[in-house]
Amino acid sequence: METWEPTLSAGPLIGIAATAVAVILVLVIYFRLHAFLTLVIVSVFTALAAGIPLSGVPETLTKGFGTTLASVALLVGLGAMIGRLVEHSGGAKSLAEALIGKFGEDKAPLALGVASLIMGFPIFFDAGLIVMLPVVFAVGRRLNGPLLAYGIPVAGAFSVMHVFLPPHPGPVAASEFFGADIGLILLFGLLIAIPTWYLSGYRWGLFLGTRYHFKVSDLLLGPAQDDAALKNPASPGVVVGIMAIPMALIFGNTGLSTLAAAGVVDKHAGWVQLLVFLGQTSIALLITTLVAMVVLGLRRGVDKANLEKLLDGALGPICSVVLITGAGGMFGQVLRTSGIGDALAESMSHLGIPVILACYLISVALRLAQGSATVALTTAAALMAPAVEAGGYSAVQLALIVLATAAGSVFASHVNDSGFWLVGRLMGMDVATTLRTWTINQLLVSIIGFIFVLVFFGVSMLV
Repeated sequence: METWEPTLSAGPLIGIAATAVAVILVLVIYFRLHAFLTLVIVSVFTALAAGIPLSGVPETLTKGFGTTLASVALLVGLGAMIGRLVEHSGGAKSLAEALIGKFGEDKAPLALGVASLIMGFPIFFDAGLIVMLPVVFAVGRRLNGPLLAYGIPVAGAFSVMHVFLPPHPGPVAASEFFGADIGLILLFGLLIAIPTWYLSGYRWGLFLGTRYHFKVSDLLLGPAQDDAALKNPASPGVVVGIMAIPMALIFGNTGLSTLAAAGVVDKHAGWVQLLVFLGQTSIALLITTLVAMVVLGLRRGVDKANLEKLLDGALGPICSVVLITGAGGMFGQVLRTSGIGDALAESMSHLGIPVILACYLISVALRLAQGSATVALTTAAALMAPAVEAGGYSAVQLALIVLATAAGSVFASHVNDSGFWLVGRLMGMDVATTLRTWTINQLLVSIIGFIFVLVFFGVSMLV
């Protein structure tokens, strides 16, 4: 497989990818075939249709599946354990009551979203979502309201922070290709991300709450507890403290990594390497799980046998989420290996349109073709770097071109994106509902974010 090169041109590859997506939707929505089986079957036939050698098909499938599971399985598994401990201790309910008492029932989605924007600065999308969902579910249960009114503002907050702001990997990588200033990207990223979230996450979530009335599932939290049977519930402060552990550790990792890349600190120093290690997402969540076991379990009088059963019970319900998400990563890897993204981007790079629009459209095409926002952003930046360099842009304009490329990379998450399956399954949505809700959210993030970029870019050309 290392020596194989795609042989088909952009036209046939686009046709194969479009057909594959259509088949997935028909099998899952109309024939009700399980999403895991559907994704595996379509991945195999897509690989064969794209001309990947027979001997390389299993390698391509397992690479995509394994790479996705390497991160997702750990995050979802540890997150499910933390969520079950927070719920079982009464902490999620206590925090939900505190939020509602502070902001009021009608402002609960806003409070959850703002908290997620803050958490989303250092924490990657999937990790932040897993950590925050137990509180979202607890608020939804407490108010007996529609889940999407609380869940979409939270998921949308983590999404805009992940795609627009350093130190997340996409904008950082694009800044390297374009020679843009990280500080300016951070400044304009905040100016773009917050109003974009308000429109695409908060307002869209409220609207969805009026259209879709399904309530919280038992996936992460388990069945609702009898309040009378709950003794010594965890306080809101304890829950916030536990949720702050991964945020602090991951922020230490990303912050030190950025400072090391800038030469401010020595990346080989022992203390730097230790904090970077502790701030790896999986390690941070593992530490948080262990702390939660002690604080929310053993110290509250839960015996070891019951604690083991509690944690074991948290893993069973999320197995389907993990497998389907891994299969989504498998399908995305097949599309990447087939070369569709590179062929499509190469053909679009010669359209003779303004550079900032070309960066956005190429990033959109890559996102739709292969699913990964980070891959779309970094690949589009690498492809367009010569054109950007030749344009003689100012430092502000370079930062805005990075953000335009970032806006394109989040466009319309669908079945080839592992995040599509993660959000849909964790929130208890079927494929059709996920397309109508989460996919549209990502479409809005992309379009609204790009409009803000164009406004700032136009102002920069006038001054």
